[in-house]
Amino acid sequence: MGFFSRLVEGLSKTRKNIVKGIDSIFNGFSAIDEDFYEEIEEVLIMGDLGINATTSIMENLREKVKEQKIKDPAQCKELLINSIKEQMDLGENAYEFEHKKSVVLVIGVNGVGKTTSVGKLADQLKSQGRSVVLAAADTFRAGAIEQLTEWANRAGVPIIAQKEGSDPAAVIYDAIASAKAKNTDVLLCDTAGRLHNKKNLMEELKKINRIIEKEYPEAFRETLIVLDGTTGQNALAQARQFMEAADITGIILTKMDGTAKGGIAVAIQSELGVPVKYIGVGEKIDDLQKFDSEEFVNALFDRKQDKE
Repeated sequence: MGFFSRLVEGLSKTRKNIVKGIDSIFNGFSAIDEDFYEEIEEVLIMGDLGINATTSIMENLREKVKEQKIKDPAQCKELLINSIKEQMDLGENAYEFEHKKSVVLVIGVNGVGKTTSVGKLADQLKSQGRSVVLAAADTFRAGAIEQLTEWANRAGVPIIAQKEGSDPAAVIYDAIASAKAKNTDVLLCDTAGRLHNKKNLMEELKKINRIIEKEYPEAFRETLIVLDGTTGQNALAQARQFMEAADITGIILTKMDGTAKGGIAVAIQSELGVPVKYIGVGEKIDDLQKFDSEEFVNALFDRKQDKE
């Protein structure tokens, strides 16, 4: 089963949530009026697309309907789908870090699939011919270092680690020294998801950032936050908190298989102004893929697609 098929399957609950509602509106209205727009708006908000994204999508839809002088509600569906795609377009430079000497910091709360995402990303970069080293800077969670070591072995990349409870910034310091000495393309850093309190966690992240700036100022910086797609609006709140401590450049959205809240992928991008760059639909090493708005919306509306 290709990734697109898995995505179609994974988004089935979200589809029930959003697409069925939208279809019943398109079939139930004979004219395009205010009620028609309001009903679509309600379905999108209830489907976790968020106020911001929904407002932009609706403004775009109204504009196109007016421009193209459309009278039949059924003809609006294509416009709506394209409007959702436009909301999620990543732009040209989303994956710039892959082609430069870079440090990628992966952050997020415990339990969202952070360490697993680091492992999968390492595998992906290595298969593209990049040299990768992992830094096990989550020294607080029991088992995190072992888990990352297992992923490093699977992906066939080296790992820099110290013992549990050691200073994460010291691990990053060592990893930078190793990456520079070996002329490594990408240094991928796993970080703690929880310390004694939120303030400690944020201070720890700031300290790590200071080390990177001081020891490796020439490196291209990428900070990816891992969010659990099943948590819907909570994921948004988490991202906002982390934004206070780190300059987030992209989102990895995990557990998109079997969530009814897949619409959050649209909301997050619109509300935070940060693109979803990777999407995960399972546990296997190739179940993390680059986010493709065209593919995502096609899967959401279960439309056939050439890619597989």
